[in-house]
Amino acid sequence: MKVVKAIMFSLLSLLGLGIIILFEIKDWPIGSSISGVILGLSIPALWHSIQDLTDTTKWKISQRQLLRGGMIKEDTIIRISFAYLYRIKIDNQYLLIKNARGTGKYQPVGGIYKLRENERTELNNLFHIVDDNKVPIDKSSRDDYRLQMACRYLRKFVERFNSKKAQRERIDNVSREFREELGDIVSWNKIKYRYCGRHMTELKYGDHFQCYEFLLADIVELIPTSEQRDDLEWLKSQKSELYRFATTEEIKGLGIIPGTDMLEEWIADHSMKILQENEQYLMKEPETGKIFEVDFYD
Repeated sequence: MKVVKAIMFSLLSLLGLGIIILFEIKDWPIGSSISGVILGLSIPALWHSIQDLTDTTKWKISQRQLLRGGMIKEDTIIRISFAYLYRIKIDNQYLLIKNARGTGKYQPVGGIYKLRENERTELNNLFHIVDDNKVPIDKSSRDDYRLQMACRYLRKFVERFNSKKAQRERIDNVSREFREELGDIVSWNKIKYRYCGRHMTELKYGDHFQCYEFLLADIVELIPTSEQRDDLEWLKSQKSELYRFATTEEIKGLGIIPGTDMLEEWIADHSMKILQENEQYLMKEPETGKIFEVDFYD
C-alpha cells in the first residue's frame, strides 16, 4: 500500500509538471496555474509517502503520525525503558516475582538493560540523554537503560542500541537479573534459555508517568534441566510472598477473576509480554531462536 501511494503521487507530480511545461510552451497561463495548484498538493504528499516507506515498524509509524499531527515536536522529551524478561513456565503456569519497588504486584523475572564502561559519556555526547526521574535512582537502578531524550534522537538511539557500538548487556548473557531475583530462591550453577524475540510498544503518552514513552522488552524462555524443573515444581507447591505462579488466564486478567470476589489486580500488566501465545507477535531479531547457556554465578 505504501509503495502504491508513492507511485501514485509520483505519477501525479510528473503529470502536473508535464502540464506546466506544455502550457508554458503554448503560453496558456491558466493551465499553468491549475497545474501549479496540483503540484502544490501532490509534492508534499509524495514526500510524506517516501517518508512512510522508511517507517518499517509500528513505533516509527506512530512517531511519524504524532509529529505530523502536531502532538509532539522534534524537541519533545521521550522516556525510554529497555528491558529483558524471562518466560519461566512449568506445565500451565508462569513464575512471577514480586516487584521490588513496593507496587505489591508480581511480574516476570528480568529487568532493565545496563549501561557499561564509558557508554553513558558517549550517549551524552551523541544524544544528550537525561537520567529518567520517573523511577527513583538508587544503587540498583543506576546505569539503567531507562533514560530521557529529545524525540529527534530516538531513531538513531535505537539504531545504536542494536549495534556493536553499544557497550551494554547483551542477549547472550542476561543472567544478572536472574541472579539478583532468584539467587536466594534456587541454587543453580548454570542456566540455559532461548531468545524468543522483541516486544516494542508504539510511541505513546503514558498515563502512569504523564509523558510520552517508548518501551522495549527482549523475551527469553528458560530451558530448565530435569533437576531445575524439579526445583520449580517444588516451588509451585510452596507458598511465598517472594513469588507466585499464574496461569495464562490470570495474567491476561492481571489477577482479577470475573464473577468472583478475587478482584485484586496483583499482576503487572507487562507480564502479558511473556505469554507463549504472544510470541508470534514479537519482532524477529538476528539472534531470535538461538539458545544460550551462561553461568548463573560469576
